[in-house]
Amino acid sequence: MNILAVLRVVGALLLWTSVAMVPSVLLAIGEEGNLWGWVVSAAATALAGLALWLRTPKKIDINRRAGLVVVGLGWLCLVTMGSLPFILTGVAPNVVGAFFESVSGFTTTGATIFPVIEDLPRSILLWRSISHWIGGMGIIVLGVAILPFIGVGGAQLFHAEAPGISTDRLAPRIASTARLLWGVYAALTGSLFLIYLLLGMSPFDAVNHAMSALATGGFSTRTASMGAFSPAIQWVTMLFMLIAGTNFALHYRMITGRGRAWFEDAEWRVYVGVALVAALVCFIALIVSDDPGSGPRSDLREAFFNVTAIISTTGFTTADFAAWPVVAQVVLFGLMFMGAMGGSTGGGLKVVRVVVLVKHTVGEFRRVLHPQAVIVTRLGRRPVRPDTLLKVVGLFALYVATHGVGTLFLAALGNDFLTAASAALAAMSSIGPGLGAVGPASNYGGLDPLAQVVLSVLMLLGRLEFYTLLILFLPDTWRWAKKR
Repeated sequence: MNILAVLRVVGALLLWTSVAMVPSVLLAIGEEGNLWGWVVSAAATALAGLALWLRTPKKIDINRRAGLVVVGLGWLCLVTMGSLPFILTGVAPNVVGAFFESVSGFTTTGATIFPVIEDLPRSILLWRSISHWIGGMGIIVLGVAILPFIGVGGAQLFHAEAPGISTDRLAPRIASTARLLWGVYAALTGSLFLIYLLLGMSPFDAVNHAMSALATGGFSTRTASMGAFSPAIQWVTMLFMLIAGTNFALHYRMITGRGRAWFEDAEWRVYVGVALVAALVCFIALIVSDDPGSGPRSDLREAFFNVTAIISTTGFTTADFAAWPVVAQVVLFGLMFMGAMGGSTGGGLKVVRVVVLVKHTVGEFRRVLHPQAVIVTRLGRRPVRPDTLLKVVGLFALYVATHGVGTLFLAALGNDFLTAASAALAAMSSIGPGLGAVGPASNYGGLDPLAQVVLSVLMLLGRLEFYTLLILFLPDTWRWAKKR
């Protein structure tokens, strides 16, 4: 591993990040007192990237270990520089709050420290949505689409950043696959933007919510989130949240002629089936405990919308589900663990891993009854390799353990159990709103700054699926680099 090669790629990522700030810089021209903060933020990010780019050799080689370091280090630099606008425009109460908001944006978590969203400058609102959008498909995957033009192979970066059990190749070259995925992502975002306009959204609201929805992010321009918009807009958003939580490789295959790609995929069938069952359970719970004044139609929409928002890990809300019946809250808590499909912009453990774990557990029961039988865990018609199964079990154990440690830390900082457990899970699974004191009607601004630091770490761990970030703190990584 060549550390100079790592720094060169990180420099390129920071340069692209500074370009992503330009729309907000232009929007800040009409805002009193914000332009200077935006100019300094964009300039500092560009200069940092340019310094790394110019001070490193042009010919570089990225192997697997270097790819992991690039992704981990790149994300840390990205969220750090992304916090500058919140600090320099003065909207964040402190540096920790600014870092929390930046991490929440790029990891597509959608948790916010701001109690009244409408009070934020439009330039900041746009930056929150942009950070969602480039973090959704992954800044590294975007880099892979461009890196070949600067002489960098992208396979190691792509596999280090892209979530799921395996990464489907849509083209022989990894860079071509990345470009195809980003093309589908951009096309779907543009389509939702146009639909929002047709349904009466303002252009500014439409572009922000389109980027947030396809990134499964959840940042909104309104404190009431999607509850501030019409039922028609909510139903459309529901559909696109479900699409965003689906493997984007399936979307590409649907677009290019394989019209049954969704329905033939075992993971997609489980994903949609679980969403439908969970929504019906929540709907029945709301009907049974219905408050005077609301009706079945409203309950149905709220149940389906909020279940879809949770399972896709988008985090938009139309109701305070923290006040729903306990059975509905338990259902939502379970969905927070599972999350969306592998290869989507969603977070969580991923549906594919849950399916594999369930099938493996069922297989273990069968082995007890038939010790001599050869039982193979399958995903659809494909057998799951033993080494892949071990990785899934290992990640599940790490996921549960990290959630337990995170809950313990948050509880030690004075939060009640429901708040601590749901906040830790909402951060790890990139969901945003939790239960208790961090429910949809509340925000994370009232938490202790140390609790915000803990949640920021959990957001990064969950988004990068642990290993990519943790490898930066292993002495062997850097000792190995020096020996080379």
